[in-house]
Amino acid sequence: MPREVPRTRRVGEQIQRELAALIRDELKDPRLGMVSISSVQVSRDLGQAKVYVSVLGKEEQAAESLDVLKNAAGFLRHKLGKILHMRVIPVLRFYHDRSLEEGARLGALINKAIASDKGNAGEDE
Repeated sequence: MPREVPRTRRVGEQIQRELAALIRDELKDPRLGMVSISSVQVSRDLGQAKVYVSVLGKEEQAAESLDVLKNAAGFLRHKLGKILHMRVIPVLRFYHDRSLEEGARLGALINKAIASDKGNAGEDE
């Protein structure tokens, strides 16, 4: 795996901060739910940015919010161009980040297994 260039990491963090503010302040679409930018990975040539988004709510609402963001990608890129002082603004690609949901599911499974072990230990006595 190639080593991550510190500049791409810094640019990704800056884009993450600015995108969060732009989505909160500029996008007024009622279909857009509670959206959080999890991370931004910028390519080495700074031409593309993968924006990972977690959405609070059901799967249908997450899909709808992701569609809104994909449709607003050009608008958000234009606004980023006015804010960031860069020669090239990366093309934004939005992806649903399921890591929070997966973490909650695994936590519930672990808690269920612990409760099951405690219940079985009480029967053995």
